[in-house]
Amino acid sequence: MLYEHSSETLRQLHPRGGLKLKDACVYLGGLSEITLRRLINRGLIKRNHSLRHIIIAKSELDRFLAEN
Repeated sequence: MLYEHSSETLRQLHPRGGLKLKDACVYLGGLSEITLRRLINRGLIKRNHSLRHIIIAKSELDRFLAEN
C-alpha cells in the first residue's frame, strides 16, 4: 500500500495526477486526515468535486507546500 512509503518516495511514485486523502496526507509529510480535511474546509487546499472520493491534484499540494 502507498501509506507505507515516505513522502519523498510518494512524490516519485506520483509525478503528476491526483492523490486520495490518505496518500495526500503522506505526501504533505504525515498530516492527519482530520487536519487535511480542515485545510480543505478552510479553502487552503482545493479538492476535486467531480468524484465521490476526495481527490487532490498533486499540483495543488505542491502549491500549498510552496506557499506555506
